[in-house]
Amino acid sequence: MELFEALYGMRCHSLVGWFDVSGTTLLKDSMDIVYVIQERLYTSQSRKKSYIDHRLQPLEFIIGHRIFMQVSPMKRVMRFRKRGKICSRFIDPFDILRRIREVTYEIALPPALSSGHPMFHVSMLRRYVLDESHVIQ
Repeated sequence: MELFEALYGMRCHSLVGWFDVSGTTLLKDSMDIVYVIQERLYTSQSRKKSYIDHRLQPLEFIIGHRIFMQVSPMKRVMRFRKRGKICSRFIDPFDILRRIREVTYEIALPPALSSGHPMFHVSMLRRYVLDESHVIQ
């Protein structure tokens, strides 16, 4: 028993056993095998694409709604009024002022962040859902 077969419970499918090295049919056989591999890759990719397309929904926000803004966390650097090993990935809920394009929104930044660009791609924004149980009285 080979090591691969012992680990994975099946024989290793190497190219050595795929071809018969007997003359003129070698090229035709190898092209047929390449075609089969390409078909299987295409079906696998289309299956993954259909799964992702089914799960992916375009984000759209309405003017006046509140959203979180995503920031890149950096260790040991003071970013957005927080310091420490673990920085927030998303910061304060902001209001949406206007929609520039399908995927670009302008948000109302506080004075501390007003020096930055107020327009952000939809991939950097997350929906803010108010949960009354999280509010401290």
